Amino acid sequence: MSCTTILVGRNASYDGSTIIARNEDSQQGEFTSKKFIVVKPEEQPRKYRSVISHVEIDLPDDPMQYTSVPDAVNKQGIWGEAGVNEANVAMSATETLTTNERVLGADPLVELVPARGVEGEDGYEPEVPGGIGEEDLLTIVLPYIRSAREGVERLGALLEQYGTYEMNGIAFSDVNEIWWLETVGGHHWIAKRVPDDAYVTMPNQLGIDEFDLDDALGDQEEHMCSADLGEFIETNHLDLAVEGVSPFNPRDAFGSHSDRDHVYNTPRAWYMQRFLNPYDEVWDGPDAAHRPDSDDIPWARQPERKITIEDVKYVLSSHYQGTPYDPYGTLGDEHTRGSLRPIGINRQSQLAVMQIRPYRPESCRSIQWMAYGSNAFNTLVPFYANVDATPAYLADTTDHVDSDNFYWANRLIAALADANFAATSPLIDRYCEKTGGLGHRMLAAADEQVSRLDENPVDLDDLADEEEAVEGKRDADAIVAAVRNPEVREVLAAANQTMADQLKAETDALLSDVLYAASMNMRNDFHLSDN
Repeated sequence: MSCTTILVGRNASYDGSTIIARNEDSQQGEFTSKKFIVVKPEEQPRKYRSVISHVEIDLPDDPMQYTSVPDAVNKQGIWGEAGVNEANVAMSATETLTTNERVLGADPLVELVPARGVEGEDGYEPEVPGGIGEEDLLTIVLPYIRSAREGVERLGALLEQYGTYEMNGIAFSDVNEIWWLETVGGHHWIAKRVPDDAYVTMPNQLGIDEFDLDDALGDQEEHMCSADLGEFIETNHLDLAVEGVSPFNPRDAFGSHSDRDHVYNTPRAWYMQRFLNPYDEVWDGPDAAHRPDSDDIPWARQPERKITIEDVKYVLSSHYQGTPYDPYGTLGDEHTRGSLRPIGINRQSQLAVMQIRPYRPESCRSIQWMAYGSNAFNTLVPFYANVDATPAYLADTTDHVDSDNFYWANRLIAALADANFAATSPLIDRYCEKTGGLGHRMLAAADEQVSRLDENPVDLDDLADEEEAVEGKRDADAIVAAVRNPEVREVLAAANQTMADQLKAETDALLSDVLYAASMNMRNDFHLSDN
């Protein structure tokens, strides 16, 4: 599934939060309706069966509650995609990655082999289940992990045991760390800690461009990997580094090197970094250090200024504004406009941004910002993750068009606005600004209510001096206990509902305005009045 990811380390974000964010884009020619829900421990399966691969997995009996963004219609499985659990650990799964023939030959993907013949008759061959994939990962990992590092460890063990039928990148975050895991073939994987002072851009290709194998196979301070990765690389001659000149580069060893990347993948990383680091280098023209078709765009980079939630939304909505490649722009010509795959694309299903805030109590620390539909025409608004249920406006998405839910309202707005871009862009800009302001205001008000209820609030002045915060130590059991405060959950649920009510009112108004603007531009208009 095609997607775009950005990860923001705590010292690179505007408020010291860790931020992981990803567009979920459906396949070409498909549109997948989504819902935002809470999964309670009693609703979590104990024996999981994948719809796509038919693999069966026994799950632990002690799941935590977590948020999820599954498909509204469960035809191909759950596809939970993004969420935060009761230990204030977030997960985003997945970013589909590219690979190469050498990797697939060395460690083939584990695909479902259907049964052949008729059971009981000669020659019958039973079905062989496939491995795990995007459909499954959030459900079988997030409810059981109490740190970002634990997320890597659990998923890595599952990949080694069951294998996977696709190449994926997965993000995990807690209040201190972000880890990024990439699968390598059917059973192997690598993971790297995102530097605290950097952000990471990930289009649909294997991204990590420098990896310390000694650390990954030893102390695992900043890197982790499958236990036999060193032998796997050596046996299959996968390391392409020139000895003594360059470090091990997983992107070279495990990734793709195709012309298709230059119109589908690398331009997205180029544009995101061009926006977040406009002055660090020349981005355009013959003297550009990196171009849309560059294969060496860094995986991680320190930003020129702190990154906000609004920056995250902007880059994940982008369609190459200000360049000749913008399909809505006036620069370039018919050959350049629309020639590169946009980040904000028509078949976007949802955007989830998980923000873990170090300066708030555990009970209201985690925010899941949500947007539905095509990001070029929608808005991103915050919801507290520590609630027993999410608002119906986002949770009760149907499989048919209905403007009374957030998903379909945004689909309608995008379809109308796309054909009337110039007339509707100011309307959408004002809508985003208004709803974003309402969201920040809602968070401030609810945080204040929680601070009066919480027995052990975090002192902002002392945060930097706390040994636990500095060293990244976390008492996971204490966190879960604090998060399960029913009085706090009621406050946060009420705040979420207020946000949803305001969001619906503003979205309904935008739909009305966009419909009017589009109607006025219909080609069967005539300049003479009936009177």
